Formats: sequence, C-alpha cells, structure tokens
Amino acid sequence: MFEKRLETHWQRDILCYAIRPPTVDAMFRAAVGRAPDAEALVEGSVRYTYQDLNGLADACAAGLARRGVRQGDRVAVFLGNCLEAVVAVLGIARLGAILVPIGSRLRRREVEYVCGDAEPAALIYDAAFEAELPESGPPVRVRVGGVDEFAVLLAGGGVPPPCSTREDDPFGILYTSGTTGKPKGAILTQLGAVHSCLHWEECLGLRAGEISVLCIPWTHVAGLCGVVLPILHMAGKLVVVRNFARRAFLELAAAERMTHGLMVPAMYGLCLLEADLADFDLSAWRLGVFGSAPMPEPTIRRFAAAVPHLTMCNAYGATETTSPATIMPPGAGVSRMDSIGRTVPCGDIRVRDEEGRELPPGELGELWIAGPMIVPGYWHNPAATAASFEGGYWKSGDIGSVDAEGYVRIADRKKDMINRGGFKVYPAEVENVLCDKDGVVEAAVVGQPDPILGERSVAFIHARTPLSDAEIRAFCAERVADYKVPDWVVVSEEPLPRNANGKIQKDQLRRQAEVVVATTDRPRR
Repeated sequence: MFEKRLETHWQRDILCYAIRPPTVDAMFRAAVGRAPDAEALVEGSVRYTYQDLNGLADACAAGLARRGVRQGDRVAVFLGNCLEAVVAVLGIARLGAILVPIGSRLRRREVEYVCGDAEPAALIYDAAFEAELPESGPPVRVRVGGVDEFAVLLAGGGVPPPCSTREDDPFGILYTSGTTGKPKGAILTQLGAVHSCLHWEECLGLRAGEISVLCIPWTHVAGLCGVVLPILHMAGKLVVVRNFARRAFLELAAAERMTHGLMVPAMYGLCLLEADLADFDLSAWRLGVFGSAPMPEPTIRRFAAAVPHLTMCNAYGATETTSPATIMPPGAGVSRMDSIGRTVPCGDIRVRDEEGRELPPGELGELWIAGPMIVPGYWHNPAATAASFEGGYWKSGDIGSVDAEGYVRIADRKKDMINRGGFKVYPAEVENVLCDKDGVVEAAVVGQPDPILGERSVAFIHARTPLSDAEIRAFCAERVADYKVPDWVVVSEEPLPRNANGKIQKDQLRRQAEVVVATTDRPRR
C-alpha cells in the first residue's frame, strides 16, 4: 500500500507514494465512497455524515461558481474553527479554486496584507470579524459574511462545474511571517497535501474511523494538514472545538471517544492543571501528537503517568513542509525525548554548514528539507523563493542534527523567533508595528521561557517621549494578533545596545529580559 517511486515535480526529483489520490477532492470523495453513512463532522449538537458533507461540498462549490468564482481563483476564508470552515475548505477544493486561510486572531492591517497579496476573488468571513475586513487594496468580487449568508450560498444546491485540477496545482496559500516581518504566501500543492495525509497514516498507523478533536486553529498548517485533512482521509470523525478550554476539551474527548489528538505542548500542560485528569474516561485515546513548539520533558512524563495507555508522538514541520517533515515512531518518544522524530518516508533531510556542504551524522548545521510535501515556492515572491530554496531543498533556518539512526534533533529553533503556545511570533513584524507608534525611536522584541506557553515576549523600546506599557500594548492590539502583543514592555530614553556593526545586541537584551521577567508580575493573559 505504501510503495514508493522516484518522480519529477517542479523540476525536482522526489520520492512519492506510487498509489495515491491525485487531489484533495479525490481523496475526500474516496472516503465518502468507503463510508457514506459514517459520522464525518461534529460541532455541538450538529452531526454530519460523509454523505451529508459531500452534499455540502457540492453546494458550496456550486454556490461560489454561480457567483463567478472559477478554477484557479483564490478564495480567502476568515473563519475560526467551525463547521462552515470545513465545508468551505472542501467546497473550494471541489471547485478547483485556491484556499487562502486567514487566522481568526489577525487584525485589519494583517488581513489587508494577505488580501492585497493573494487578491482573492471571494472572501468568506465571520460577521464578528467585520471590523477587521480590508478597507483598501484590490476589490473582492464576492463576499459571504456570517452564518446566514453562508447558508444562502449553500441553499442553491446544484452541481459544481467540471474541474481539471492536477496534482501539481496549488491547493492553498498559507501566509507565514519571515525575518523581514512581511508575510510570505507558501503555495501548498495538491500533491503536498495528499502526501502529508499519507505520511501521517503510515507513520502513526492511523486507522479507518479515527476520531479527533480539532482544537488547534484550522487556519494553521498543523490544523489543516495535520488534523482536518488526515482525519477526513481516514473516513474518521472530526469533532470541532471553537475555543480550547481544558476541562471542556477533556469532557468532549471522553464523550466522543477520541482516538487521536494533535495539540501544542501548552495544551497538554493546561490539561495537567486539572487535578482529576486521571478520572476522565480517555481509554479510547490512542495517539497524543504534539508539535509547533518544544514539549518540556516533565510534561511528557506527567501526562504519560496520568494517561498511561496513551502513545505520545512528537512531530516537526512548518508551513513550507505542508505539516510534518519528521514524526516520532509511536513508542519511541519516551526514550528519545530530545528528538523530534525521524524524517517522513518520502522526505529527505540533510544537515549543511554555512557554505552548503553536507555534514556527517551527529554534527550541527542547518536542516535542509526535500520531498513531495515541500512547497514549490512563495506566491508572487521570486526573491524569497530564490533565497529559501536550493537544489530542491527548503532551507529551514533551524539548526539541528541527524544521528546515524535517522533521528533528528533541533538545537536552535530560529534564534529570534518566539514560540508562544504554538503560535509563531517573528520579532521583526512586531518591531515594525512598534516603530509606527509616535515617540518610538527604535524597538526590539525578545523571547523568554514560560512554563505554560513555552515562551512569552519582552519588548524594549527607545522612546523620545514618555510611553506607558498599557499604551504600547493597546497600540499593538489594534494592529496585530493578540498573541503577538508583547507580554512585557520596557521603555527607556536610552538607545538600545548595538555592536560595532550597528546591529542591536539581542543577546544582551535577553539577559536584561530575564531580570524583567523575574522582578515583574506575570502578565494575566
């Protein structure tokens, strides 16, 4: 079933699964054919079978087509975790349009950038997000706002037009911030999304009818290509949670007999705060997958003790890898807690020095990653594509090693990036916003370890006028997602420390941040 062969895609020679569906829509249709009456999607009291969901995908695709959306058009979806989001994903794929997810926590400035770059023909959004919709940029021809308008879109029913999507075509464009502070649109392909699902299936031994609770954002690559698509591929049951609350999650996991869960480490840590965790009936929970941030070893041990039958598996990936690049073999994680697993079956990870020379097993260097799941590049950004891809490999920017047995380790996860509860915060983006504030001369943002969220952020600001931390936070909150707002703010009339080359000395600021965190009350958020 998992036979592989060498193929050429995007002028890259890559290993692929020999037997595979060509597109996301074909993959979903196959699941519908295998289990039409099985439960597919659940939110609260609403339950859809695969046959139901297939009809809704048809209605969504046909409704968009009636409004002028065509194959290859971009369709932006500005929804949180909900039934409508999953239906939209499947409908867009069926039409052959290109999905552009927009995180529900983004603010107008960020939404404007995504829409301005992707130029979507249609925008499906939650009415609660109306205030964050773009005021400028290219016009969006079709707008579907709120549950009622989405219901109207579906009510027309009908059969969508024929679609000629090929596996090398785009499935979606997911925006990921970079060191310049400007988001880049990673082009996820049909081939990549399908291979991510097959990698999860082979490496974790996923079974038909898996049951998973979607409690991480579907708009992130881990939620979309690590939960939504793989579970639907297995004809499993996807239980949607709009907002994660630890006790409600545990109650739902027990009631729905959850077998599979993919969460960020902070969520496992929060569940451990429930004193009666061991009393929940989690006997069906077989696979506890974690990623997006390092998992503290004490958390792994404590969770394994509370849910002893659970197999915990680490995974590592990025938007550019369409979800997993490494997956820990089930059962190996406890003895290899310093590793992020082994390279996925069709993937290839090389460790290279600054000159691009390959290093031997065990030596530290930058991880270069190849395979069918690697995106071919960034949307309308040839310069960023040229800088990040070479010889068929994506240069991850992560420093790590691969041992003789193939286990990968990370030594430094992009030095400046802050991983706050699984949400990646790139300091350059926040610093650009801070410098827009009247009175701010320069700004620098650094991370500090946090026992629950993994990291929190500290902003150092050189200002010419007095500014309060509350004023700074409020300014940021209007312009960026809440998880990007600095947790601590230090304002000074003195310039920030710089080295002889004029670069801000962030190592020195990190040491100062340690003192700030140790002597200041922890933020209440």
